[in-house]
Formats: sequence, structure tokens, C-alpha cells
Amino acid sequence: MGSVRVFQVDAFTSQRFTGNPAGVVLDAAGLPEREMHALSRELGSADTAFVLPPDGTDHDLQVRFLTPRGEAPFIGHATLAVHAVLASVQEPPRPRQKHPGGIVQVDTILGATPPRIAIHQPPPPPTAAPDPQALRAVLNALALTHTQLDPRCPPAIAGAGSKRLLLALAEGEHLAHVQPDLAQLARLSTQIGAAGVFLFALRPTLPDVFTEARMFCPALGIPEDPVSGNAHALLGAYLWQHALIGQQGAADSGTLEFTGAQGHHLGRPGRVTVALGLRAGSLESVSIIGEAVIAFATTLEF
Repeated sequence: MGSVRVFQVDAFTSQRFTGNPAGVVLDAAGLPEREMHALSRELGSADTAFVLPPDGTDHDLQVRFLTPRGEAPFIGHATLAVHAVLASVQEPPRPRQKHPGGIVQVDTILGATPPRIAIHQPPPPPTAAPDPQALRAVLNALALTHTQLDPRCPPAIAGAGSKRLLLALAEGEHLAHVQPDLAQLARLSTQIGAAGVFLFALRPTLPDVFTEARMFCPALGIPEDPVSGNAHALLGAYLWQHALIGQQGAADSGTLEFTGAQGHHLGRPGRVTVALGLRAGSLESVSIIGEAVIAFATTLEF
């Protein structure tokens, strides 16, 4: 017999039952594969992170991410949840996280309750324009028209592995009126070359944020993702690439930050802070920062 510590965590929020939920399973090294998948299904979260010991000297822990459709190489909000759990059980920081997609640096910023977690990543590849016919089909599936798009922001396919279609709406209020045809969006995912659609607005309806967003990923088994860290990282690089934040090509270095709101349309409001690392006017890194809180925890024997 063995046991695992299981946590249900709400990420990108400081309040339980808001933000983006994720399961976190510690001590998962001895858990059989079939038990991992069964436990992920039982938790009912879209994503569950299984924490494993390192198998080399270049990292401090390994994490596997199970989803309703199988396994993902990396999930931002579940990574945030993992390191919030490690902080809550007072384990020493393990900043170098290995996952099937590579190794990512994760810093726990202590001094606040809950602590803030920063996930540092290299900039994603440059965006590409979607096929015009596929774009028209996506807009139709969302009950949107071209006139509702922000003319400053060209539609773009962003990301390296699991890609997203970034669509900017002219007004934040348009987000509340989106009527997605989820079956149609799932069918269109191959045609557009993206597994999800990330809608954002630079004129948000909420105070104290720079952007407001929604994301639909039915092709991944997620009708609407409450709060996506990965998509906000793509958004940060997109805004810099299109000179929609800061001044592209400036000769200065430092960090440029903004905060995005997502999840409130689902009754699960959350916030993602995006930090763009600049050097001599070039984008060198993209970090997503936020809090996470434990909704409940238990120990299971197997």
C-alpha cells in the first residue's frame, strides 16, 4: 500500500472557488499509470498535475499534466498550483521544473499570503495570420462580426505546441455577448491550426486591468477555460510584437508589466500579471505571475 497527498487548488486568484481549478498530487512516484488517470477523472478538474522526483541534476522536480483528453506537455495554471501547494506544506522551493515540454523556471515570491508565483518562459515564436476563410468561420461560430474586432490588432495564430487563435474585440462589453458554437469550434480547430480561441479586449469593462479575456478550447475537452496563464503569455508577446504596449524597439532594458482579467464571465474571476523582460529594446522573456489557494486537501491510499 502507498499514499498520495491530493489538493484541489484555485489558481490565478487569492479567493477559494474562483480562478482556474487544478488538481495537484504530491508523492506521485509510486502511483500506477491507471491510478493517475482514474484520480484525475475523479477530481473533475480540467487539469491535474502529478509531482515526481527529479531524474537528473538539471532540475528540481518533474510534473506530468493529465487532461480530459490525455496528457499535456505544460499547463500554466496547474504549474502555479503545484508551487503554491509546495509553499503551503513548507517544502523548500524547487524552482527548476521539468515537464514533457522542457524545463521552466518557477519562483515563489514569499512575503504575501498566499505567496505569488512567477513562471518564466522564453518568448513564443512570432505570430502568423490565420486563413481568411477559416477566420470567417470562427467568427460565425462565435456569433461575432468583423466590425466587432479591434482594427489595431490583427488576428493571429500564436504558440509553439498547442496553439491559440488570438482575436481582439473592440470593446470589452462584446465579450459578454459571445455565443460560442462549441461543436463547430472543435471542428474548426484543425482548419485554423489552433486548439483554442483566445478573445481579448484592450478596452476592458473592469477597473485596474489592462486587458479582459475569454478562451474557448472545446477541441481539448475544455468548453471555456476560466483563466489561462499560457494564453496571457502569448498575449504579452503579441502586444509587444504589434507595438500595442510599451514602445517596441526602445533602447532601454527592464520589465514591462500588465494585468489581465479572465473568468468573471463564468463566475470564477481571476487575474494574471504578465511581465515582459526587455533588453536593448528586444523581448527576452515572458513571465506569468499570480496567486493560488487550496480549496481542499486529502490523503488517498492505493
